[in-house]
Amino acid sequence: MSLRALIFDVDGTLADTERDAHRVAFNQAFAEAGLPFSWDVATYGDYLKVTGGKERLRAFLNEHPELPQLSDADIASIHRQKTGYYVEMMNAGLLPLRPGVERLLNAARDHDLLLAIATTTTPANVESLLKSTLGAEAPQRFHTIGAGDIVSHKKPAADIYTYVLGQLALPAADCLAIEDSANGLQSARGAGLATIITQTEHTEGQDFSAALRVLDHLGETASPAHILQGPAAGEQVVVDIPTLQGWWAELREV
Repeated sequence: MSLRALIFDVDGTLADTERDAHRVAFNQAFAEAGLPFSWDVATYGDYLKVTGGKERLRAFLNEHPELPQLSDADIASIHRQKTGYYVEMMNAGLLPLRPGVERLLNAARDHDLLLAIATTTTPANVESLLKSTLGAEAPQRFHTIGAGDIVSHKKPAADIYTYVLGQLALPAADCLAIEDSANGLQSARGAGLATIITQTEHTEGQDFSAALRVLDHLGETASPAHILQGPAAGEQVVVDIPTLQGWWAELREV
């Protein structure tokens, strides 16, 4: 048995998109719709507990009955507008990948590992991020891109990972997920996947006890990652394919 595929989350994992991209795009869409509110960093960070942009806006309105209450159709329209603003930002090249991501994607290709994506964000968001950071052919690097409303229940439900595993035609035991949040970890583990966490400012302090390792990022040669939880916590590492294979193999030894 060997590690055969890596499955990546997108927002917070491939790139730190939440604060300076998704939040900003939402606020632009709110202003365009004439809504009397915007999301500051703290507010948006709080509502990241809700996965899915439309669901996030609905949860916010439910908790603020003094604000205009929108129909599902209105929310869907605002979300489409928000996606347009987000794609514009990505096309302008305004957001880089997180440290170590491009290096690890290239290494996976060199080691003949399949790559996949499992995310709650829209396909348009995924495509624009990949193309703006990795080039026009970047989406073709991935065997499977599971995104948006392709499944009925979003993270922390396991549906999106179950879907991706089905498309890969691989058992969970042959794959490794890379996530950034407790919701993502719960989703991946619910599908039986061993999971690595690269936390962000928004997910620091969440419960990652079910993860193989928790790191601050994947690391570069000049700027190694720090192992925050798990064996060898406190040490520095540049996460490469042999490193992931070693961590993944620990489960086989139990």
